[in-house]
Amino acid sequence: MTTDPENDEYASPPCLMHELAPSTDERQWADVRRWRKAERERLLGLRRSVEPENKDRYAECIGRELDRLIGNVAGRIISGYWPIKAEPNLMPWMEGLEAREAVCCLPVVAQPNTPLVFKQWRRGMKMTPGIWNIPTPAEGAVAVPDVVLAPVLGFDDACYRLGNGGGYFDRTLAVLQPRPLVIGVGYERLRIRTIYPQPHDIPMNVIVTEKGLHQPAFC
Repeated sequence: MTTDPENDEYASPPCLMHELAPSTDERQWADVRRWRKAERERLLGLRRSVEPENKDRYAECIGRELDRLIGNVAGRIISGYWPIKAEPNLMPWMEGLEAREAVCCLPVVAQPNTPLVFKQWRRGMKMTPGIWNIPTPAEGAVAVPDVVLAPVLGFDDACYRLGNGGGYFDRTLAVLQPRPLVIGVGYERLRIRTIYPQPHDIPMNVIVTEKGLHQPAFC
């Protein structure tokens, strides 16, 4: 697991959150929800603070790390994502998958509060606005990915992911069979001590940032 000497202090937990263990107790979960809402706002500001001159360089670093991690992509189905809210822009890396004999797809919200579906995507394909006006393939065939890239708003040393709050990736990973390799993608500055995982939270297999790979601390 990589560490950043310039970012080796975690976010400070508010109030008594540092004493809170994962629990299904509704009162504690309400505390976690309030904390996550505030933490998402803070982390979104951090993600948006990435310097314009570094954005492309960081995305290229993440792409190289993905190549090392995934290896030969020929014949594999890889789900990327359409970047929103200052997420790392991996579109150039995704556009190159077809030339390497891989199939690229994008996650699509078919119905609110249901698991995602994945539609094949390639550069130049007709797109249509989806949830939050995210472009989605208008006519792409549905696919089952071998690899899923999940953008993170925050992540911890156990590779739990804090997302935008819709819960779509957790719902999807809970039912997706066979289970794909799930890779969280984000910036090093988004690492926090813990997201206070609850029973419905599903950890990533690995997190990739511009600094390298983070694997679960317990592995």
